[in-house]
Amino acid sequence: MSYTIKEVAQKYNLSPHTLRYYEKEGLLPFIERNEQGNRIFKDTDLEWLNLICCLRNTHMPISKIKEYVNLCIEGPDTICQREDILLKHKKYIEDEIKNFNSSLKIVNNKINFYIKEQKSNICK
Repeated sequence: MSYTIKEVAQKYNLSPHTLRYYEKEGLLPFIERNEQGNRIFKDTDLEWLNLICCLRNTHMPISKIKEYVNLCIEGPDTICQREDILLKHKKYIEDEIKNFNSSLKIVNNKINFYIKEQKSNICK
């Protein structure tokens, strides 16, 4: 199946400009064009985009994603390097989750404090 840039932008909640930027930066290297020069996205492009969005949403820099994509293009000899990139990013994500959980605990404690304060003030 094929999709227009507008359809893909809507599906991923991205702007067409962002998709063009990703292509220009080499993150979407296999986008084909029709006779009019319009981008045609295939299901395999959407799989790439899904991974790119995941990595961007978890704060991987564009330069690191580009490095990963280039290694993929180079072929199977780069599997260990690609795995290393993803393992390091996984560690980053896990550390961020720990930080967020710690922050969540502090925020929840403060909310509970305010709830108790309200109850004690209302009951007086």
